Amino acid sequence: MNLPTKLTVSRIILSIFIIVLLIFPFQAIGIRFPIIRSGIDLDLKYVIAGILFIVASITDFLDGYLARKNNQVTDLGKMLDAIADKILVNPILIIFASEGLISPIVPVIVVARDIVVNAIKMEAASKGKVVAAISSGKIKTASLMMGMVLIFFANIPFVYFNVHLDLFFIYFATIMSLVSMVQYFYLNKKIIFSESEN
Repeated sequence: MNLPTKLTVSRIILSIFIIVLLIFPFQAIGIRFPIIRSGIDLDLKYVIAGILFIVASITDFLDGYLARKNNQVTDLGKMLDAIADKILVNPILIIFASEGLISPIVPVIVVARDIVVNAIKMEAASKGKVVAAISSGKIKTASLMMGMVLIFFANIPFVYFNVHLDLFFIYFATIMSLVSMVQYFYLNKKIIFSESEN
């Protein structure tokens, strides 16, 4: 297992830890995370999870960069990277929605978009074609990551100016999810509806 793949596996482990940290009923076993009061209540549990999320997001950039730079791109690495990306983002969006931090429509659209795009990629792969990443998808991912980081940290410092930058990024990313889904379909519809060459 090369270094990029190890980084991807570490992202999966970090993602699982973040999810457990956010949903585990610590109060039921007598553990309470303190609330940091700085003009706005900031849950220490979310601060810790946010820091881990940032670290995991950095590994998302590093594993791909190192794999390409050192010519260490493997099928295993690509598969694990796709899994790691979904585990890092989608469950946390669902948790945010369950906590009332974002609208439930956000994880619904983001998860549905992932299902559609993955289906397109799988269909293309079955016909020997590779579906390349597109700019709208990259914009969606970057916006989503920035919005999620801000939510973890209660939108500080923008909350003090009554600027909901966290929700702006989240809902912009949701719109870009739809845009990128339509673009993926449009760009690959000939492959989708073509007969297999095998």
